[in-house]
Amino acid sequence: MIIDAHQHVWDLERSPYRWLGPQVPQWNRTFTFEELRPQLVRNGVDATVLVQSDDDDRDTDLMLEVAASEVAAIVAYVPLDRPERAAERLEELRKDPRVVGIRNLIHDLPDPDWILRADVDEGLGVLEDAGVTFDYVAVLPRHLEHVPTLSERHPGLRIVIDHLAKPPIGEPDREPWWSLIETAAQNPLVYAKISGLYGEPIQPYVDRALEVFGPNRLMYGGDWPISTAFGGYDRVFASLSDALADLSDSDRDAIYSRTAREFYRIPGTGLG
Repeated sequence: MIIDAHQHVWDLERSPYRWLGPQVPQWNRTFTFEELRPQLVRNGVDATVLVQSDDDDRDTDLMLEVAASEVAAIVAYVPLDRPERAAERLEELRKDPRVVGIRNLIHDLPDPDWILRADVDEGLGVLEDAGVTFDYVAVLPRHLEHVPTLSERHPGLRIVIDHLAKPPIGEPDREPWWSLIETAAQNPLVYAKISGLYGEPIQPYVDRALEVFGPNRLMYGGDWPISTAFGGYDRVFASLSDALADLSDSDRDAIYSRTAREFYRIPGTGLG
């Protein structure tokens, strides 16, 4: 079984998507699950995790309306900086058993320390108390620096770092990512997605992730439709397959399926 633990849909008529616009023409259109489905079939992907694309309830509502049998889980949005509303909305959302996690577009915020604010910290406590996961979008070293603090403040919160926190692929210096990702991985409840890795070479960064997390805390994500600007789903899938080719069958099974099932406690696996 293969689970794509990170993909999106969005509809420009449904939510603001303020990060979209003429400055990113490759993504500035509606992307539906129907467009993705044949690409999943070609690559043997059985199930996916839909991940929020906008800090807006309407984007989450759109994901909830995708009734595709392939959608095993949904990472939704609640406003972490408004903890009372976050708790109310989360209670509503969890009526759908596919809602297993929460994400906010932290990387689009001007304050790299937003995640440490007192109101946001209370919002993370809502997730911890509810037993839902947190997808952490870390694109700056400063974002990654905060993972140990989050781990200390919320020892029961399961965190997954999206896209390996964007390692410096193709750049001459691997630091500070190289050291920061190791520190982040010291908490056994912190996981990471091998996703969103574009350019060459990706092998050293995949190997580093395997070294510090191990395959049982890593999961595959296709990052569609962002991947459409980097050769498309087939190319990204093939690139990651090559990077994982030397692993044992058991380790590949963890990355392609088992880790996502266990981390997200995906319904139907006995872990929900």
